[in-house]
Amino acid sequence: MAAPTDAPASSLWRFDAIGTVWQIETTAPVADATRAAVAKAIDAFDREWSRFRPDSLVAALAGGAGTVPSPSDAADMLNAFVALDHATRGAVSPLVGASLEARGYDASYTFVDHGAVPAPRAWQERLRWADGSLTLTEPAVIDVGALGKGRLVDRVLAVVAADTDGDLVVDASGDLAVRGGAQRIALEHPYDARRAIGVVEVTDAALCASATNRRAWGDGLHHVLDARTGEPVRTMAATWAIGADAMHADAIATALFFDGGPELAHDWGVEWVRMTTDGRVEWSPGSTAELFV
Repeated sequence: MAAPTDAPASSLWRFDAIGTVWQIETTAPVADATRAAVAKAIDAFDREWSRFRPDSLVAALAGGAGTVPSPSDAADMLNAFVALDHATRGAVSPLVGASLEARGYDASYTFVDHGAVPAPRAWQERLRWADGSLTLTEPAVIDVGALGKGRLVDRVLAVVAADTDGDLVVDASGDLAVRGGAQRIALEHPYDARRAIGVVEVTDAALCASATNRRAWGDGLHHVLDARTGEPVRTMAATWAIGADAMHADAIATALFFDGGPELAHDWGVEWVRMTTDGRVEWSPGSTAELFV
């Protein structure tokens, strides 16, 4: 959904992780020790938050564990979910995992739709994070997809930046962070990957994108569900958000599928563009994106 359109001479490192393609671009080759540290950071995050692996903390809670050691990211991520919940009137929830599984987006990738299952209401009464513990008072399936990949991009950027001088881009297939020199990023058309609806310049910031044509299956099924109903979003086709860090940009890219997203973006100082399913393009006041509309 977003890719650099031009860049100075650089070293490129590509690899697969958490079910997607990563690309790290630096002005010098990434050292073996740094690559190992990146792999370790990604595996640690996956073992904590993935609902697709049986040995994760999320899987333990879904199985009825009750309380597990709190991941280091829990407070930042779940506090952001509180803001997302409030802004979208409950449309975004970290307990949407069972809703996604019911529509076929489960750990086995069956893609068999069993119908709409709303996420548990009042999730903050069920999911608690304090005193070094993460607790579910009733079994549920946590899914942090609304902002999790952005958070991991931030973590990987920090690892590489600690050992690398100069410009740096970490791109996790549509969620990317830039340190240093400006990068011109194409905003891929959600209905035609050969086209872009515009370009935007990103400097020392993050750009995250989301679209209903990615992770889609069946008849109109995709990964962006309204937690209140368990139904896929129908009005928005794609979103892009630019923020100081990838976690908040990723969160806004999710929020923009719902009413209240633009208001939260304003509160967080995040620039955005979104495209409706009928082809209209909307953007934030003062947007610096060059749009082909």
